[in-house]
Amino acid sequence: MTDFGTANDAVAICRAVIFGIVPEVRLTDITHQVTPFSIEEASRFLPAVTPYYPANTVFLTVVDPGVGTSRKAIIARSKKGQYFVAPDNGVLTPTLDRDGLDSAREITNQNWMIQAPVSSTFHGRDIFSPAAAHLAAGWDYHLVGPALPELVRLTAKTARVTDKGIEGDLIGLDDPFGSLITDITREDFQKLGYVIGDKVPVQINKKPLTLQLGKTFMDVPVGDSLLYMDSRGRLGVAVNQGNYAKKFNVEVPGTIFIPTKHNSFPKVKKPKLT
Repeated sequence: MTDFGTANDAVAICRAVIFGIVPEVRLTDITHQVTPFSIEEASRFLPAVTPYYPANTVFLTVVDPGVGTSRKAIIARSKKGQYFVAPDNGVLTPTLDRDGLDSAREITNQNWMIQAPVSSTFHGRDIFSPAAAHLAAGWDYHLVGPALPELVRLTAKTARVTDKGIEGDLIGLDDPFGSLITDITREDFQKLGYVIGDKVPVQINKKPLTLQLGKTFMDVPVGDSLLYMDSRGRLGVAVNQGNYAKKFNVEVPGTIFIPTKHNSFPKVKKPKLT
C-alpha cells in the first residue's frame, strides 16, 4: 500500500525490486491511491484488510512524508504472526493496538536494502521493498537490525458522546462513491436511541439537515440521502446511487453532530417586531 498513485513508474519499480529478490512471491495490492501524505488514511485502510490474510503475511506500507529524515524504517511483528514493513510514523498504530505488538526492529542491515546507493527520497524502492522481499524469502527477521522498545504512535480522532448527543469527525470519503466516512462507531451511535427508519437530525460542518437512518442504500429513493452503518462499523452518509460529497460540496476533514433521539437542535429565536 502506498500513496504513489499509478500515473508514474514508482509502483512498478517497487514491484520489480521485490520480484528480483523473490520471483516466486505472491504479491497483491491494497491500494496505491492513499491521499498523498495521509498517514491517518493509510492507518485506517490497513487494519480493515489484515484480518483476511494469514499469519506470516508481509504487509508493505509506504506512506512516508518524512522520507530521508531521522524517522526510522522498521519491521514490526504482530501477535497474530503478521509482519509489517513501514516507516515508523504511526501508520501501524490502529492495527497493532488491536492485534498486539510482538516485537519491532529497525532496518539498518545493509544486506536487507537495495544493493546500490540509497536515495534520500525513494526509500520505497531502496529500503522497504527489498526488506519486505527478503522477509518473504525467509530471511531471519532478527538480523534486520536492532530491536525497538516502542514505536511512534498516531493519535486517532474519536467521537465524543455527551448527554446532548455525539460529536464526531468526517475522516474520509468512500471513493468513488463520495459517501462520507465518520469516526462514529456502531456502539456509540446506538447510545443515541435511533432505529432504522427514523428521521435523524444531523449537523454536517455545522449545517443542519435531516437524514433517514437506513440499513442499506435502497431504503431511500434513488437520489435521496441517508445515514447508514458501513461495513466497517462506522456511521456513514450517502446518496443512493449518487455522490454525496460532490452533490453537497462537502470536503473532509469536517465535523458531524447528532443529538440524542429526544433532544433537538436549539431553535433560533426570531427578533420581535415593534
